[in-house]
Amino acid sequence: MKYSPNELKKTINDNKFKFKKKYGQNFIVDENVINKIVDKSQIDLDTLVIEIGPGAGSLTYYLAKRSKQVICYEIDKEIKPILEDNIKEYNNVQVIYEDFLQANVKEDIKKYNYSKLYLVANLPYYITTPIITKIIEDKIPVDKMVFMVQKEVGNRFKANVNSKDYNSLSIYLNYYFDIRKLMDVNRNVFMPIPNVDSIVLEFVKKDKLLTVYDIDLFFKLVRDSFKQKRKTLKNNLKEYDLVIINKVLHNFDYNISFRAEQIPINVFIEIANTLSEAKK
Repeated sequence: MKYSPNELKKTINDNKFKFKKKYGQNFIVDENVINKIVDKSQIDLDTLVIEIGPGAGSLTYYLAKRSKQVICYEIDKEIKPILEDNIKEYNNVQVIYEDFLQANVKEDIKKYNYSKLYLVANLPYYITTPIITKIIEDKIPVDKMVFMVQKEVGNRFKANVNSKDYNSLSIYLNYYFDIRKLMDVNRNVFMPIPNVDSIVLEFVKKDKLLTVYDIDLFFKLVRDSFKQKRKTLKNNLKEYDLVIINKVLHNFDYNISFRAEQIPINVFIEIANTLSEAKK
């Protein structure tokens, strides 16, 4: 029988599959929403797609239809019969039953020829930040990532300066990627229905990163600046040279009485670079 999300629901029920909260399993079962995600991802036959947590394969099926190759990382081996039955008509899908966070992704993709590497996934809240951090730190050569995440989390990822959601993670991610919202996703398109709505975000790798002399110092400075969000830089950065910091801030019409959420990324970089120079 031809695959459909409704058929998927029946298969899940027939197999008496038990959803596991520890893996954040909420499978998307709305065909229109799935097609929109794939459309907005701009996948084509030159694209190698990495999917994290395919679950029952509802998104995988449509990714396979439109891309050159799909590599899936699935941690739950109990879903294997359902997943592999749903994607059986495609020979361009490789499923690796392994925790993505432990996988050697660069080695896994070596055997494929492709023009573009995209990462597409419906990610549970608890693992979203570790996955993105792994991609950055392991230097996995993705051109673009399209993630569906909990709406509240997604708003923090894409937050701009002077917004309530702007935080150290916003700066970390926006240093490496241009981030924008692609669409909102209602909670009712999932099985089982979660307690929150979701958002689909696009992360496009920046061609050129802003110059940072000491990346560890820069990110530590940012984290410390947001340590207590309602406090000023003066209170949060007592262990730093506040004279130098204040001098840099004045060049941009700020001062140490401002809070971190008011300071844009380029100013944080200038502060970190000046502190780095002063240590030499």
